[in-house]
Amino acid sequence: MSYLGVEASLTGRRWVGPGVEQERQAEALAQQTALPRGLCQVLARLGVDVAEVPGYLEPKLRDLLPDPRSLRDMEVAAARLLAAVSRRERVAVFADYDVDGGASAALLLDWLHQRGMAATLYIPDRIDEGYGPNEPAMAKLAETHDLIVCVDCGTLSHGPIAAAAGADVVVLDHHLAGETLPDCVAVVNPNRQDEDGALAHLCAAGVVFLMLVECGRQLREAGERGPDLIAMLDLVALATVADVAPLKGVNRALVRQGLAVMARRARPGLVALADVARLDTAPSSYHLGYVLGPRVNAGGRIGQADLGARLLACRDRHEAGALAERLDQLNTERREVEEAVRAAALAQAEERGLDAPLVWAAGEGWHPGVVGIVASRLKELTNRPAVVIGLDGAEGKGSGRSVSGVDLGASVQRLAAEGLLLKGGGHKMAAGLTVAREALESAMARLSELLAKQGAGQGGAADLKLDGVLMPGAATLDLCEGMERAGPFGAGAPAPRFALPDVQIGFAKQVGAGHLKLSLGDGLGAKLEAICFGAFDGALGPELSGHQGRRFHVAGRLEINEWNGRRTVQLRLEDAAPA
Repeated sequence: MSYLGVEASLTGRRWVGPGVEQERQAEALAQQTALPRGLCQVLARLGVDVAEVPGYLEPKLRDLLPDPRSLRDMEVAAARLLAAVSRRERVAVFADYDVDGGASAALLLDWLHQRGMAATLYIPDRIDEGYGPNEPAMAKLAETHDLIVCVDCGTLSHGPIAAAAGADVVVLDHHLAGETLPDCVAVVNPNRQDEDGALAHLCAAGVVFLMLVECGRQLREAGERGPDLIAMLDLVALATVADVAPLKGVNRALVRQGLAVMARRARPGLVALADVARLDTAPSSYHLGYVLGPRVNAGGRIGQADLGARLLACRDRHEAGALAERLDQLNTERREVEEAVRAAALAQAEERGLDAPLVWAAGEGWHPGVVGIVASRLKELTNRPAVVIGLDGAEGKGSGRSVSGVDLGASVQRLAAEGLLLKGGGHKMAAGLTVAREALESAMARLSELLAKQGAGQGGAADLKLDGVLMPGAATLDLCEGMERAGPFGAGAPAPRFALPDVQIGFAKQVGAGHLKLSLGDGLGAKLEAICFGAFDGALGPELSGHQGRRFHVAGRLEINEWNGRRTVQLRLEDAAPA
């Protein structure tokens, strides 16, 4: 049943509101905590009960950080790294080319530097080498290093790790593991098949951080003091959000604390990146996912694979500035490449149908560096798992993104085990795959079948999920600040969205490149400022600016707008429907 009777809004979406049980829980929270009703509606949707509210609104890392030793091989991995430091061995860090890999590598490089050690950074080229360790690279590293630490990769790399003859290998990863593990010193991975899954939501940087916590414990037991790990949480926060790890449990605390660390502007690479992106406010999880993350990723997508990791590990502000400028340029180029692929992929997917359990597209020569982003765009548009594949010769390399509650990585891995993919793996929300051109159709049909069994495709393609209704007078600074405390928001914890029913439009003015600034009132004197970005790209701009006194239901996210030292509430308007 639609919310406020909106079956098809001005953007063509059906509005879906909270269920009866969620409304009942919100009412109980409001009565027992005296918190604003809007905040209670968000907490109810997140499954927070009354007793949990204080701890949820103020998550403490010391309360939520798990014992690192709860993960298999953790003590061995930490001991091996500490031995390398004490013996002044030659250490190499082999990392994935995305933000999680780059941040994981930077964590290790930073920690080793503070222990007086320099390490070799190796990140494979996306096009020439592909994801993860490969035999030539590992064999070459083994010739000149005593220890190779694989971060955000390696769990399925039996052959490449065997090729590293003469060197010890430690794997710190979070991708789904197979039935057997590679033969090496340690494989620390919460998604090993012999783990209980309690920490399956950690990204690789979270796993690396836990290992550094264990290193600190072992150092203290030996009467030594290790580096300040809290100061490294900016990297963990960036990786957690950019890798779409669910913001629950310890991940919330890691990101919350990491954002506070980032606001101190102590890491040259992140300062340079924020400056080049013209970020002039304290960072939020939105900035990590949509402003900083894409720039770190740009090198691995269409440029030099190690640029992002080098920037994050950089200690010289001049070098950091140059690296950030280069990544910003590459990000602009990436957007142009992405737009061409997105348009072609969307046209193909629409022709195939956007209501299937899986939305997919494949095209000749599509750049492998942007297929993941385009898959993410299709997923957001359709509320379904999406896979986008670039074809080259007899093979196609693709990337997929999933929706909450549907484990894409496990299904892709099963496809690989069934022989329908040449290789594939990943985690719940994202996966990579390589498929023979001749097997493409049958592989996608089978993947769609597997995802349907998990419930993919059951939600409406155009549903807008809302936490409840608010009147303009209830949109207070108090409420916004409370909702900030309920964050950070992202994967697994979508940002709060509310409907404002039956509002009058006071003024409406086009600003910037097709945006709409407007004032909303309830007819009783209360008013709320609103901004709708890209309003004139669709029906919202023309309809709302030409309202002629008509009233509308509007929907969007509340945010605090800071201007000339004043803090006011505004609605980031995302949708509307005639009242």
